[in-house]
Amino acid sequence: MSDGNKSDGTNSATSADNERALKAGHWLFAQPCSFVKGVVALQGLPDDPLPEVTFAGRSNVGKSSLINALTGRKTLARTSNTPGRTQEINFFTLGQPGQEGLFLVDLPGYGYARETKARVAAWTDLVMSYLQGRPSLRRVMLLIDSRHGIKPNDEEVMAMLDKAAVSYIIVLTKTDKLKKSEVEACIAKTKAQLRPHVAAFPDIMVTSSEKGTGIQELRAHIAELADLPAMGYN
Repeated sequence: MSDGNKSDGTNSATSADNERALKAGHWLFAQPCSFVKGVVALQGLPDDPLPEVTFAGRSNVGKSSLINALTGRKTLARTSNTPGRTQEINFFTLGQPGQEGLFLVDLPGYGYARETKARVAAWTDLVMSYLQGRPSLRRVMLLIDSRHGIKPNDEEVMAMLDKAAVSYIIVLTKTDKLKKSEVEACIAKTKAQLRPHVAAFPDIMVTSSEKGTGIQELRAHIAELADLPAMGYN
């Protein structure tokens, strides 16, 4: 709704666009979602040219919980209180059989110090090679724990994505653990840190997998990256 008695139609058009985007996101994530495979080497990556939306972030940032919340499935992606549990690149499809329209990709967490240096190096090499060389990758959802903000190893990943010209958007997680003023402060600080990063999407997604905050909006954002007409959505 616009202020005052006159309107140029901009606000109502934006509202209608948002409503359509939310509807598309709801439809997309109501489709079947299936685990395809876990990949431990680049040679195992799927050949299917489906667009990919990838979830990346530090260990224990809440990637699996967010994927479960988005898809409305409690155990689709494995969750664990033990950092470093996800050790493969896990691929999931959205869509009816034969009409799959999107890969959701859950990357191993980075920044977990308790594993051996060799294993950390191997995981890091796999993740970075995937992020830099995957032509079907539409966008990276870079998850940041709102309680801790952007850390040095997050900055390293962001710089690498900038260099590779891979589009990414910051997704703040676990915002239910903070007061409203703390969330607002985190958003402001994150926006300031994003300014020098050329591949970063200008918006910031604010989420809580536990409370459902921001889940509809994130579904809508992801739906914009999928080929919905090929999936039967008009």
